[in-house]
Amino acid sequence: MNRAAWLQDRRMQKFRDVLSRWERGGLSMGEAGELLGMSERQFRRYRDRYAEDGLDGLLDGRLGKPSPKRVPANAVREVLELYRNAYPGWNVKHFHEHLVRDHRFQWGYTFVKTQLHTAGLVERAKKRGAHRRKRERKPCEGMMLHQDGSRAAWLGERPALDLIVTMDDATSTIYSAFLIEEEGTVSTLRGLLEVFGARGLPLSLYTDRGSHYFVTPAAGEAVDKNRLTQVGRALERLGVEHIPAYSPEARGRSERMFGTLQDRLIKELAKQGLTEIEAANAWIRDAYLPEHNARFARPAALAENAFVAVRDRATLVEALCVQDNRVVNRDNTVSWEGLTLQLPQSPLRHHWVKARVRIHEYPDGALAVFHGPRCIARYTAKGVEIVNAPTARSVTPCSPPSRHGLATPKPAARSRRRPALTASARGVTPKRQVGTKKRPSDRTKKPTRKISAAAAAIP
Repeated sequence: MNRAAWLQDRRMQKFRDVLSRWERGGLSMGEAGELLGMSERQFRRYRDRYAEDGLDGLLDGRLGKPSPKRVPANAVREVLELYRNAYPGWNVKHFHEHLVRDHRFQWGYTFVKTQLHTAGLVERAKKRGAHRRKRERKPCEGMMLHQDGSRAAWLGERPALDLIVTMDDATSTIYSAFLIEEEGTVSTLRGLLEVFGARGLPLSLYTDRGSHYFVTPAAGEAVDKNRLTQVGRALERLGVEHIPAYSPEARGRSERMFGTLQDRLIKELAKQGLTEIEAANAWIRDAYLPEHNARFARPAALAENAFVAVRDRATLVEALCVQDNRVVNRDNTVSWEGLTLQLPQSPLRHHWVKARVRIHEYPDGALAVFHGPRCIARYTAKGVEIVNAPTARSVTPCSPPSRHGLATPKPAARSRRRPALTASARGVTPKRQVGTKKRPSDRTKKPTRKISAAAAAIP
């Protein structure tokens, strides 16, 4: 017995009970109709039909007849075949969106979900856990950004890759997302450079406690904010607060976003037939992210924008890079990650031997050597010098300069000779000498005893 027939049987039993009470005079016709959830007039109709045809007169005439709004059977078969052949493993919501967009399907999400459950193609969702109180979103864009990585087989048969995502806390808008072989300092700085260059500087960045984000002296303990990593140093230089998360639940917003991406993006990449990282990153940036943000981003509580615009992108590039100090070798070279960087000659000094310099490694792999605030040379990722490269000043603190420095000293202009303190002022007649006269300047000094004795000894 299906649910409709069971409900019909229950309604008939209840009607007989109420009708018997009315016949005994225990209920009025209005009270009997109220108990049955109908009007007094409808109760009289049911009474007359029961008197004429018995229980058969109470049956709902719609039972056993197909609904005029029923989805055609061929449409149901088409939906099931599409899911089996073209969209296996997709979640129901994602599948329904493609049905409406690509196949002009006009029935609702609940119907598709029911059909897939009935056919056994999709498992029913598990019961959710205990209720947790979530943290409220920031009121406006730019107040807090989330950055995290998720490792999965994003490109089908290829080995697992990391997807680095930078998103806004207020709107869940994804500003940057790209695939990389392994998450680390370089990938973090690359994502921050993309977002900061396009949007501006946020007030804070919320991340996990990975070793490229923070230094944690002991597992499970608080991070050491006095010992900065490369990421921490760059954020401190730019004035962006770095906030650590101490549990996966604390990063629930970004974790839920990765659940959506792992469910949708993997299938979208497979549908596009993308297998190369560069092509996949270009498609994610140009095609997927605009559609994803239009679907999942929500407006902020306040229309204000907390991002701070960066006027000089060069200062941003010099801050968001890996930096380390080196001492120049005797052959004017610097060693870096297995590369030997030959420093060029400079008109500012004879050589760079023993000078303390700073190496900058940018997210794209390019290198630069700085001495204090001045860029000495720039190199490709393979260590080949880039001739006539721009040498913009660095925004990082100057390293201790060498003994001779970089700038050629300029001779100071000779100042006008000041008159002696005993000289007379102009236009003033010197006073007449009183008392003993001063010895003339051409007179020799009085000979000493040694000089007199030597002169007497000469024949």
